Amino acid sequence: MKRAIRGALLSVGLASVVTAVTVAVTVAPSWATPPSGLTNIPLARGTDTSYGTIPLQFGTDVAMAQITVDPSGSSGWHSHPGGAIIIVQQGSLTVHQPVGAQCQTTTYSAGQAFIERPGEVDDVTNTGTVPYVLFVTFPRVPQGDSPRTDQPDPGTCPGL
Repeated sequence: MKRAIRGALLSVGLASVVTAVTVAVTVAPSWATPPSGLTNIPLARGTDTSYGTIPLQFGTDVAMAQITVDPSGSSGWHSHPGGAIIIVQQGSLTVHQPVGAQCQTTTYSAGQAFIERPGEVDDVTNTGTVPYVLFVTFPRVPQGDSPRTDQPDPGTCPGL
């Protein structure tokens, strides 16, 4: 009798886990904030096969892209699995990041560079009058995966 009850409980527990995973996979992407006015042109991609001194993980990809965002456009809330190294070629942009319950903003302009750390969530907006153009290197991208992960709005930056 105890064995039958334990088997029934395990079955119910397994069914609950399968249901939760299914909901997370199908519903969670709908929480993401899509980019607007953004053009992403992949420039290059290759798999690290060296043992150089820059801390890249053997077998991960390195991708490069030119990203243009029109005035009033945004990147949407996102993160990068291996981080990003960004050079601002034209225009200016504002990076919005949740820091605790606060919204931290930093503005960058042409000629400046900055880094987004792996998993760091942000939304980058163009409040200027010309498109901003970025050249971005995405190190340590899981092989074959996207260098970008859409994220839900954390609710710390009202109006975005």
